[in-house]
Amino acid sequence: MAPRSGTTMMRIAVPLRSFAQRFAFVLLLTSAVAIMLVGKADPLAFERARTEVTDFVTPLLDAIAQPVATGARVIEEAEQLIALRDENARLREENARLKQWQAAALNLQSENEQLRDLLSYEPKDSVRYVTARVVGDRGGAFVRSILINEGSEAGVKKGQAAVVGDGLLGRVASVGENSARVLLITDLNSRIPVMVQETRIRAVLAGDNSQNPRLVFLSANATLKKGQRIVTSGHGDVFPPGLPVGEITEVGESGVRVRPFASEDRLRFIRLVDFGRDGILTHTTAGATE
Repeated sequence: MAPRSGTTMMRIAVPLRSFAQRFAFVLLLTSAVAIMLVGKADPLAFERARTEVTDFVTPLLDAIAQPVATGARVIEEAEQLIALRDENARLREENARLKQWQAAALNLQSENEQLRDLLSYEPKDSVRYVTARVVGDRGGAFVRSILINEGSEAGVKKGQAAVVGDGLLGRVASVGENSARVLLITDLNSRIPVMVQETRIRAVLAGDNSQNPRLVFLSANATLKKGQRIVTSGHGDVFPPGLPVGEITEVGESGVRVRPFASEDRLRFIRLVDFGRDGILTHTTAGATE
């Protein structure tokens, strides 16, 4: 009896459900037409009704939106916590490496002091520097430079070295009273005398607007390999010798590429160092007189 009763109920329910769906469609269509007629017949009444409906629905929407916003904030905070955890791990590793470099630097400082005593070395004028904030981008696809918020009033001069914590970033190309533009070592117009720190092989670091500049004017018998450090050579009276520049990342038929130690991304502050060298200024003046 139960199966036959269930079948009978299904036979009755299916037509009823189909009728209800059709009736609902007709009801919605009729309601829409009625609302349109009322809106045209009495615009003020229609506007009042719409305002009342809006006043009724707005608190409901606000009540729904608050939990959604709270959930979004929770998710955002969770993502920030995960990012902070990864950043903390990275900083721990970097701190360990910095401690190793600190120990090596202290040893070198001790040796340097002993050598100075032996040679009775007296240094020249102390190095001066200016800390500046980066306020402009690199200038586009064909010019790789940055704009800083310090100029001649702060002691910035053309040709000064621009450095960050990791190494040489570029040099000051033009100076105003309260601003200056720094030409990056990756710019097409940048040429820096450098050498391989391990073998003392000399070359010129030539920018080509890519992330990794090239080494040019290498001797024919020069033997280079990946991972070798590149530092300034001091030639041309541009920069003092020994400033960290980068490391060799590619040696092949296409040339020798160097990855700079100083990253151009996320730059906020840089240091402009006056080493008392005027090689760039001398060359510029000579070119102008010619």
